[in-house]
Amino acid sequence: MATPRPPRHHQIAEALRRRIASGELAPGDRLPPVRETAEQWGCSPGTAGRAYEQLAREGLIEGYAGGGTRVKPGAAPPQEAGLGWAALVNRAEKLLLEAIGEGHSPSQVEAALATAVARWSDLRREAAPAPLPRDAGGLRFAGSHDLAFEVLGGMLPPGVLASVDFVGSLSGLIALARGDADVAGTHLWDEATDTYNLPFVARLLPGRRAVALTLVRRSLGLITPPGNPQGLCDPADLARPGVRFVNRQAGAGTRVWLDAQLRRSGVDPTGVTGYDREAPTHLGVARAIHDGEATAGLGIAAAAHAYGLGFVPLVTERYDLVLTAEAW
Repeated sequence: MATPRPPRHHQIAEALRRRIASGELAPGDRLPPVRETAEQWGCSPGTAGRAYEQLAREGLIEGYAGGGTRVKPGAAPPQEAGLGWAALVNRAEKLLLEAIGEGHSPSQVEAALATAVARWSDLRREAAPAPLPRDAGGLRFAGSHDLAFEVLGGMLPPGVLASVDFVGSLSGLIALARGDADVAGTHLWDEATDTYNLPFVARLLPGRRAVALTLVRRSLGLITPPGNPQGLCDPADLARPGVRFVNRQAGAGTRVWLDAQLRRSGVDPTGVTGYDREAPTHLGVARAIHDGEATAGLGIAAAAHAYGLGFVPLVTERYDLVLTAEAW
């Protein structure tokens, strides 16, 4: 079986990594413009941009206003580190080939790696939340969490997103209204109209022109240990004895929906053990259940699958990116 070639942006990134590791590109050296790299590799500027974004996420390069993209100071590793990098790449390639040899498609392997990166990034974000710089050159995102951002990060050209802050749907829209964010991610369900997001946008940005772009439609439901040992099937079941719940933070779209369902069922939130325990992301909810710290949570199917957990679908929700007309 022929060895599958890695995607073109990975090939470009690897070539540049080797030049940095060898010292051919020294700290402070300017990289060719994206369009020039694209012409050299016979690809689109977007593909070359993805390679630059990948290297920027690894801390090897950074963009300068009016100064192009340069090798980051201290990024050029010594020769020993370069050899270590080559060994790491070889290990990663071996893992990819083993997975493909077991019958997984390249796209499935890439999705699995993106999910693994999402899990790791989630841990790092919780340890050191990223600030929202006011004078950053790119777009500032604030809002609800979705694993799609781990994929988007590898697709967008360098510098498009200056910061990503998962603060919940409502807080994201408030940040947008205050001018502290340029893009908000939201999935707020309005009980009165049985619609998502637009009623909240109208209330928080009265008289302002805005764009709501649907990013995904996703399944929201109960996350449980594998096999759903407590037989949970409805939000009202969270009040059962023995159920230990992990919640999302106040203002999160998931929590807004949950509170409405508990009211409809006549369940007092104080009767739900763990209602006051909060996780900032869907992956945080899934991780708490995976680690045995809780037996139930409310989150998206992708987070449950990322940790190999049980999932009881309850509703399909719409997740929108909301931008002011100026940002659009």
